[in-house]
Amino acid sequence: MRCPYCGSPDTQVKDSRPAEDSSSIRRRRVCPGCGGRFTTFERVQLRELIVVKKSGRRVPFDRDKLMRSLEIALRKRPIDPERVERMVNGVVRQLESSGDTEVESAQIGELVIQGLKTLDDVAYVRFASVYRDFREVGDFHALIDELSHSDAEQSADTAQDAETAPGGR
Repeated sequence: MRCPYCGSPDTQVKDSRPAEDSSSIRRRRVCPGCGGRFTTFERVQLRELIVVKKSGRRVPFDRDKLMRSLEIALRKRPIDPERVERMVNGVVRQLESSGDTEVESAQIGELVIQGLKTLDDVAYVRFASVYRDFREVGDFHALIDELSHSDAEQSADTAQDAETAPGGR
C-alpha cells in the first residue's frame, strides 16, 4: 500500500481487526520512510460492477459515492452510523449477487430508496426529492401522503396482529 503522505510504495501493517459488521478488515499502517500513520479498509468484492447512467454512459460502481449521497440525505438526523453501513452493505450485496456486471443507476436508486424508507422518513423524503427530480410542492405532498398511508397500514397490521395473537383481545 502506497503511503498517502510521501508516496513510498512500502508501508507496514501494525494492527488488523474486523470492522463494521465483520464485513471488512480495518488495518492501521505506518510508513517506515516518513513515519506517517493511516488506516485502510479491506472488503470482499464479488465482482466488478459497472453503473449504466441515464445518459448511457458507463462508470465503475463507487461505494464511497453511495455513502456520500446517504450522508447528505441523513445530515443532522439521529441515525446510528452502523445502521447506515449495514444498509449500504445490503445494497452492495444485492447488486453483486444479482449476477449482472452492469447495473442501471435507477436500480441502485430504488434499492437506496427502499432502504431509507425503513431507516428514516426525513432522509427518505430528502433523497427521493433529488432522485425523483421533484419540481413543485405537490410532489412533496404526494410523497408525504404515500408515507402517511403506508405508516397507517403498518399500524393497522400491527393492531390486527395483536388482536389475533394468543392472549390477545
